[in-house]
This record gives sequence, C-alpha cells and structure tokens, in this order.
Amino acid sequence: MSRPELPKQFLALTDERTMLQLTVQRVSTWPGFAAPLIVASSEHVQLVDAQLAEIGFGESKTVLEPVARNTAPAIALAAIEAENDTCMLVMPSDHVIGDVESFHKAIRSALPLAEEGWLITFGIAPEGPETGYGYIKIGSTLADGVCEADQFIEKPKLERARAMLAEGGYAWNGGIFLFRADAYLAALESNAPAISRAMREAMAGARREHWHIYPAAAAFRRSPADSIDCAVMEVASQVAVAPVNMKWSDVGSWDALYEVTPQDAAGNVLVGEVTALESRNCLVRAKGMRIAMMGVSDLTIVASGSDILILPRGRGQEIKRLVRRGSS
Repeated sequence: MSRPELPKQFLALTDERTMLQLTVQRVSTWPGFAAPLIVASSEHVQLVDAQLAEIGFGESKTVLEPVARNTAPAIALAAIEAENDTCMLVMPSDHVIGDVESFHKAIRSALPLAEEGWLITFGIAPEGPETGYGYIKIGSTLADGVCEADQFIEKPKLERARAMLAEGGYAWNGGIFLFRADAYLAALESNAPAISRAMREAMAGARREHWHIYPAAAAFRRSPADSIDCAVMEVASQVAVAPVNMKWSDVGSWDALYEVTPQDAAGNVLVGEVTALESRNCLVRAKGMRIAMMGVSDLTIVASGSDILILPRGRGQEIKRLVRRGSS
C-alpha cells in the first residue's frame, strides 16, 4: 500500500486519520508547542496541504525538498528556518505513539537540558530483541528522566540484541529528537560541514510562495546524503537520551501494525468489507473488494485495488523478497 507517490505517512493505518495527521495532532494539545514546521518532498506538496487542512493546520509552513538526502539535511533545513535558540522537537511522521501523555512528560523532562545546548534523543523501552531497530546504551544520569547517551548501536544481530536486553540499560533508537536549532547546526558544521554548507546555500537561495519554501535545488543536490544519527548524534558531544515507555512503533511491517491495533475477541484485526468465520489472529484489510475467510489463523491478507498480499503473520519483514520477485 505504501508507494513512492503515496508513502506510509499519508495512509490511515491505525486510525481514521493518516499518520501525518496523527503526528501533528499529538503536539497540538500542549501549549508549549508552536505551530508545526513540515519538511517534505516537493512531490508530495498537494498531499501535505490537503491532509493538514483537513485537521485545521492548513497553511502550515512547509519546506519542500527537491530530492531526498536523508534526515541530517532535512532537519538542517528546519533548523535554519527556525530562530537561533528555538528548541525543536523533531518527529518522523510515520510512527505510532500510543501513550502521548508519557511522551509529553518525557519532553518536559528533557527540555531544560535541550535549552542548555544538549542534543537529546528519545530512547524507547525495548519490548523484545528486535533486530530492525538501532539501540542506544544509556549512561549516567544527567537529570530526572535524562541520561548521557554512551553508545549508538546499529541494527544488531539477534544474539547481540538478546544479550543487550539481558544486560539491561539499552533503549531502542526511535529517531525522535529535541535540541536547540543553533546547537544542531553547530554540531552539523563541526561533524558534517559539507551538509551544513549545502543546506545554508540552499536556504539562502530559497524561493518562497505563500507558506511553501523551496530550497535552491542546485545547492541542495550538492549535499551528501546522511542520517542525523551518523552525521551528528553518534559523533557530537553533549548527546543525551530520555528513556520513555510510550507504546511506540515505527509500523515497519504488517506484523508491527497488528501489534499496535486493537483486536477483536478472536484476535483478528479486520478493516473494510471482511467476513471472518472460525478464524483467529489474522490481520485483514480490504480496500475496493470484499474478503471472506473461514477456518484460517495467523494470516496477513491485504487487498488494495488489484493487488492482493497473503502471507503468514510473523513474516512481514520478508515482503521485500516478494517485491523483488514481482519486479523481476
């Protein structure tokens, strides 16, 4: 269902609202938040405008990338546009957070250190030896609810993931950050000067139309592509982690979606025109057609338009094999 022209963040997967809409709304209730600043692909400008307008955030300032260059340049665009000492909460728009109150509490705990110039990431309480996430080793306590980030670990092998969970003191790297705009830009300049230089040139030559900001494409394209973790967080000084248990998921697979979606008495998640008899623990989504099933269990079935996906639950991470096979 997630395609280049309609990525996951624009889909309604866990709610009637899309993941982008849920992301914006989860920081709209606490008065400490200013208006959102969106960074998106220029190819998706109409989707962004339409979905934000639906929830009352039309005309939100939006920086539109001409090409993808990963998260470090994208966040630099927002930091340059923000005021120098503005604290920025950086959130991917394709995550699920089930306990927003705990998220807000962690933000409040981390904010004083962020105002002092610390770069803070939010560490997710691990629920198992997940190999699809990066990990953060939690260091000494800096303040209530905030610790030094001792080490960033890329997606580990299963044995190491199990060992880290057994040892304790590790969190999943959820890719959510809090820092002052000028602190991030200073760290970027020190550790990834080519990205910093390209983004400053791109914003200096930006074209502005109403609430849309189009960075200068030629300068933007000169930037290396790198993640904020590799370019900044893993190498900068004064990096902290705020551990939080907020029922987080990046919904990286249909199995992950099943886990964060309420199930019926038979353990099924049924969306659309679906009839299920004597069937248990299935995730079924029907869009544009009807699905009837009987006597099956532990299946993922997704029908969208003329495409139908069927696989055992628990093998959602293997979809790339199907995609490669289908395109060959």
